[in-house]
Amino acid sequence: MMLQMANSAATAPNTPTDLAWRVLGLVNLYRLLIPPALLAVRAGVGATSPVGSVDPQLFVWLCIVYFAAAVAIVAAGRRLIRTLRATTLVHAVLDATAIGLLLYASGGVASGLGILFVVPVGAMALLADSRDSFLLAAMATVALLIQQIASHVAGHADVNDYPATGILGAIIFLVALLVWPITTRLRESEAIVRRQEVDLANMAQLSQYIVQHLRESILVVDPEGRIRLINESAAHLLGDRQAYPDALLGEASPQLLYHLETWRQSASGPLDANPASEPPSMVAADGGHMIRPHFAPLGTSEPAPIIIFLEDTSALEEKVQQSKLASLGRLSASIAHEIRNPVGAMSHAAQLLAESSALPADDQRLTEIIRVNGERVRQIIDNVLSMSRRESTRPADFELRGWLEAFRAEFAATMQVSPAQLELAGPQFEVNVRADPSHLRQVIWNLCENALRYGVQPGATARVELRFGRLQKSSRPFLEVADRGPGIPEEHRERIFEPFFTAGGRGTGLGLFVARELAQSNRALLAYEPRPSGGSIFRVVFADPERWEA
Repeated sequence: MMLQMANSAATAPNTPTDLAWRVLGLVNLYRLLIPPALLAVRAGVGATSPVGSVDPQLFVWLCIVYFAAAVAIVAAGRRLIRTLRATTLVHAVLDATAIGLLLYASGGVASGLGILFVVPVGAMALLADSRDSFLLAAMATVALLIQQIASHVAGHADVNDYPATGILGAIIFLVALLVWPITTRLRESEAIVRRQEVDLANMAQLSQYIVQHLRESILVVDPEGRIRLINESAAHLLGDRQAYPDALLGEASPQLLYHLETWRQSASGPLDANPASEPPSMVAADGGHMIRPHFAPLGTSEPAPIIIFLEDTSALEEKVQQSKLASLGRLSASIAHEIRNPVGAMSHAAQLLAESSALPADDQRLTEIIRVNGERVRQIIDNVLSMSRRESTRPADFELRGWLEAFRAEFAATMQVSPAQLELAGPQFEVNVRADPSHLRQVIWNLCENALRYGVQPGATARVELRFGRLQKSSRPFLEVADRGPGIPEEHRERIFEPFFTAGGRGTGLGLFVARELAQSNRALLAYEPRPSGGSIFRVVFADPERWEA
């Protein structure tokens, strides 16, 4: 393609270029102006003017036909002739014939209308190659000579007009010769422009390809909050239906727009420039990823477009998780033996105590609670060890409503709370999930226990809502544990899933960490978000069982 463009500087292109169409447009404007001007001269000066003096009726009809031909060319646009050489030849024949006949109707060269050949010949020579430019000049000269001979034979022209005809023909050839270097320079410039256009188009396509196939998620937002560029990865995270070029960012992701406006109003500048200020995380549109946005201005204009990098923290958390699990594995392996022995002794003692016939019914219930929770502690130890060794889970398909009803009954009996304090809400249709039931039980138990302990306002009765269903955007099943407590302070929300992190010195700081790790081992996401009306929501988003790869 580049070689073909380079050669086009020496030879005329096969198809008319934009420059050629502009020149043809100017020549056609010339054709539209000449007939009315000649008719105006004829009407204004009358018989004293040589214009149309020999055959006025033919002169008028020639002006009308020439004007009509120009109008037809304008109406046809670029649809008539596809090759540049044929276009220039057709236009040259039209001009030579029309102007030659106008000269004949006006008495030949003596009328002074021969000068009308200069503009069409020069314009067509500008578009043709070197040989065709002289061919066009020859056509005009032959038309000039034929009309002069015809005028002389008809007795309308004198023999002394032949030298003037020869001089005018020489001027026509001189015009074609002078246009030649201009034509070469214009074609070279046009070839350079076309080459640069191709380079720019290739660069744009290459940039578009690179942006669309980057692993990183990128989008560009203009000062009005409208998405100008977005790649496939970012569109997937924000929702393919709402996130597309020219869409409003607030409609695609209100939370991302809020973070962007917060960043714009920040007096400290870009968040990335301040290591102590981490950008906040947010849940992706599919509910299965946690993303962290990073903002940077594009250019120096004010206000400037903003480029947004959406960091999927899953890969980063996976690397951090390896280090955490290694430490957790060493810790759990060292204390597992010490924990299992006393737990086993307690469970055995409770079992022997339950076999006593003199034990009252209420005490029998207490021994059963001891035995059940001893078994639960043993399962927790096994889960932590399994998670630290990255052992495979034992997933099973089950229906959430039935599982939650059994869980609520067990939790209420063990924690000695009323089942009414655990409100169950969900759709009427079945919501099936695929997960390890023991892992899920530990995750939800931990969340419910935290909700009863910390998710209650002073003087109020603790209530926990267990809500399940399918996400609207991705149809992935979810399970929420919600409370009406004071919620988690904003400065702690990014750290609540870190190991050994506690607020106020209560607890070990391992509960939520282990819960998220267990969720991730089952291809699920555990995320937190504040409740709009006050309180906390912990949401487990499961992988869709219909898309689970065995």
